[in-house]
Amino acid sequence: MAVACSKNGSDGQSVSAATDTSQAKPARGPSPVDTRRTVLFVGTSLTAGLGLEPDSAFPSLIQQKIDAAALPVSVVNAGVSGETTSGLLERLDWLLRAPFDVMVLETGANDGLRGIPAATVRQNITTALSRIRGKRPDARILLVQMEVLPNLGPRYAAEFHAVYPDLAKQPGVSLVSFLLDGVAGRTELNQSDGIHPNQRGERIVAETIWKSLKPVLDSLGGASP
Repeated sequence: MAVACSKNGSDGQSVSAATDTSQAKPARGPSPVDTRRTVLFVGTSLTAGLGLEPDSAFPSLIQQKIDAAALPVSVVNAGVSGETTSGLLERLDWLLRAPFDVMVLETGANDGLRGIPAATVRQNITTALSRIRGKRPDARILLVQMEVLPNLGPRYAAEFHAVYPDLAKQPGVSLVSFLLDGVAGRTELNQSDGIHPNQRGERIVAETIWKSLKPVLDSLGGASP
């Protein structure tokens, strides 16, 4: 773009510092705006992909499915090993700084391993959902069902299980099937710790998430507003 800077010539008349506009370079338009949607995966070591190569964790497998479907969507994996629902609340403000269109929330697994009361888990997730909706009211939240080991007793297991479908009744929140459905308890699909899926198991986990995520992505349309 030719910018004319006026100055006084020797004859006292105003002259232009750029008079030959035919040699001017074409104006550059604004930088391209990234219009891809963002899916933020928030969770524990199960989301982080503990014990696996980064491209084998289920969020990365979901990205592969997204790319195969030619959807303008990027995945961000914000899984943290060892995190409880209380830990989630501690880092939630930081997570909410960046924009996203969908959050897949996997939390509570470590609470269950530690026998933290289901009422505490419920309150923490309730608080988290409220803060997420307050900061990102247009975002969709997929709350992943989690379960506890049977050795903790049927009463605790039932109370823990009920937290997720109850909270998924809130506006903008949908329930995803148990993360480890078809994987938990199967030696051939888990690592040596018996808790974290191996590569075969992780592919099953990705399918479980994809069944709920794909319709949400389709409903969002092509690009961010």
